[in-house]
Amino acid sequence: MDAIHHIALPTRDVSVAVAWYRERFDCLVEYQDESWALLRFANVSLALVLPGQHPPHIGFAHADAARFGPLRTHRDGSRSTYIADPGGNAVEILDQSSLEPDSSMEPQSA
Repeated sequence: MDAIHHIALPTRDVSVAVAWYRERFDCLVEYQDESWALLRFANVSLALVLPGQHPPHIGFAHADAARFGPLRTHRDGSRSTYIADPGGNAVEILDQSSLEPDSSMEPQSA
């Protein structure tokens, strides 16, 4: 079975959104900068993205992501491509091997 890696929701202020989620829920900040953040929960991650920089989407980890299209490397080291489902929703297909835990990418305590 494939796995949902994350859901991405738009926000006007990434830092404010991260603080809001961390005050209310038990989660870890996997990555954060001015344009997006990734919060890890027990069962799935939540990406908070700026409108216009990243589309609202659902991200799937896949062992053969390249079969969906050319992969782009992101700042956090992950590689992915975007496709659209039949309803026009953005779907990110992430290369599973680029998501493997890396000692240089420890969760932030923000």
